[in-house]
Amino acid sequence: MITIKLPLHRTGKCTIPFAQNKFRTRMAAAPKSKHFVAVHGVGHGAWVYYKLKPRVEAAGYQFTPVSLAAAGNNGKKLEEVRSLHDYTTPLLEVLAAVPEGEKVILIGHSGGGYAAAYGMEKCSEKISVAVFLNALMPDTKNKPSYVIDEKRGWTPQFPTYGDPPITALVVGPKFISESLYNLSPIEDQALGHLSVRPGSLFMEDLATMGKFSDEKFGSIPRVYVIAAEDKTIPPSFQKWQIENNPVVEVKEIKGADHMPMFTQPDALCKCLVEIAEKHG
Repeated sequence: MITIKLPLHRTGKCTIPFAQNKFRTRMAAAPKSKHFVAVHGVGHGAWVYYKLKPRVEAAGYQFTPVSLAAAGNNGKKLEEVRSLHDYTTPLLEVLAAVPEGEKVILIGHSGGGYAAAYGMEKCSEKISVAVFLNALMPDTKNKPSYVIDEKRGWTPQFPTYGDPPITALVVGPKFISESLYNLSPIEDQALGHLSVRPGSLFMEDLATMGKFSDEKFGSIPRVYVIAAEDKTIPPSFQKWQIENNPVVEVKEIKGADHMPMFTQPDALCKCLVEIAEKHG
């Protein structure tokens, strides 16, 4: 993994008026069942949920995976996406289109925990419960970058270059196979080699943002799902985050590496169904 620096850009308010027409018709036509909306980790895309989506839908739920800006099949380039707001806009569009009076179960995986947190802050009235799937999970006590700052003590430092900064992460095949997907089937490792794009945690943006609020982000129940064999966000760090910011429930998936949707899709589906029935 290497890091690159790109220019920083701040945007204004999170208002997505066109989302009403873009997504609302499709959502209104869907059957009235509990609805999961899922975002991915850095450099990945909606494609990571290709095993999970049919399992969740077969269990009778809706499942909408979202590719964030400059990720997956999203058409933007990373140099066009210079803030967490820019990055999260595709999720905000989906949440804005949720019909009035309805709520979704929001899933954030890995670094996508920050996109989920931003969606919670901006669209709290649209979310019944948030699931942090072996994810980075901010709190309301500290600056948004606090968890990332703490995690730097748990993982090696990667070189950076370029100026002015946003730090971008570029993940190579060896890191994918040995750290991210170390227990995943070889077909999924190959999929990652072909599909992962450069991404960012927007650390410089997070360092200057205001805290997540108790009134928005903090008002939504959170469940944390531990991946027991994760080498990228180790279980010890996952548990530290839970101690730092307690949740309403903790679940653990045995035999799951950093990509539980690849290594343990049935166990993950069962876990999500249980969360939906208890908290959704």
